[in-house]
Amino acid sequence: MIIGVTREIKTQEYRVAITPAEVDALVHAGHTVVIEDQAGQGSGFLNSDYQAAGAKIARSGGEVWTQAEMVVKVKEPLPSEYKFFRPGLIIFTFLHLAADKSLTLALMESRVVAIAYETVETVNGSLPLLTPMSEIAGRMAVQVGMTFLEKPQKGKGVLLGGVAGVHPGSVVIIGGGVVGTNALKRAIGLGSRVTIIDKSLDRLRYLDDLFHGRIESLASNRYNIAEAVAQADLVIGAVLIPGALAPHLVTEAMVRSMQPGSVIVDVSIDQGGCVETIDHPTTHDDPIFIKHDVVHYAVANIPGAVPRTATMALTNATLPYVEALAKKGWRKALQDDPGLAKGINVSGGRVTYGAVAQAHGLDYSPLEKIL
Repeated sequence: MIIGVTREIKTQEYRVAITPAEVDALVHAGHTVVIEDQAGQGSGFLNSDYQAAGAKIARSGGEVWTQAEMVVKVKEPLPSEYKFFRPGLIIFTFLHLAADKSLTLALMESRVVAIAYETVETVNGSLPLLTPMSEIAGRMAVQVGMTFLEKPQKGKGVLLGGVAGVHPGSVVIIGGGVVGTNALKRAIGLGSRVTIIDKSLDRLRYLDDLFHGRIESLASNRYNIAEAVAQADLVIGAVLIPGALAPHLVTEAMVRSMQPGSVIVDVSIDQGGCVETIDHPTTHDDPIFIKHDVVHYAVANIPGAVPRTATMALTNATLPYVEALAKKGWRKALQDDPGLAKGINVSGGRVTYGAVAQAHGLDYSPLEKIL
């Protein structure tokens, strides 16, 4: 198979979908890898590194899209790339279609095979391709929140860890999954007071045991969220319903109750966000906006700020799936791996993931009918 890798064109996105190590594995398996000129530079990988591993260098992204039978990316295609879609082309990347109707329609109209990293599952229901990015995003959520709490960054001037004789800052994390757990680790490591909110009591028990009672845990309901948010210096939205729009758990009234200069970091923004006052994603170029005197950070590609780490973490996870798709073709690969099959969101002009169809009011076609 001819596997194409383009340079990411999302604002301040420096990750790349394949490293030289993955190129070496794919070329030795008999595949052809075509990578756009300088695609890996932002992650520290040079053209010469890819060529030494056996890749071919294309002069432009268009050349990659035209040649490839499968395009492997990091972030969703942008409108300037829609013109390269064609029937039967496999696109394997983060898609987050529930929050992007225009991309969903473009994928349907072009009859591509669109497989989303974020909905691929393992046999135990975990999300192996989303997990490494969620780990990074969770840790960075505390890091960026701490930065924007600084007064020169328009924050309230609170040091999360505090000092002797002074209360540490208060961090409220909504969602106890991978993002929330990693945010929890970082916040506790800084010495913050941390409250974790989740709907699963079993998950809260697990986290309470894991951190030996050093956290406050609350069952997720409107009352508890409102009380916790009102007293927080930093709120981290870490809500995930795989493939679906995130619910607005933090309302505008709750945001109004926060002290001026408090900070919200909504990690779930790529699935629509869980904070009512955030109606658009921000970028690394322009990461925050102020509403009701509260700093809102809603960058949709947080791990893109640490591309070297993020690229290697992501490609470690994606390589086995890329190899399976390249070796077997998408139909056989999905038939052999039910977890990979859950990654397919659009195929043959039809939406094959229920949460995406529901988000946009589109017809849903079970994958079994297509296969």
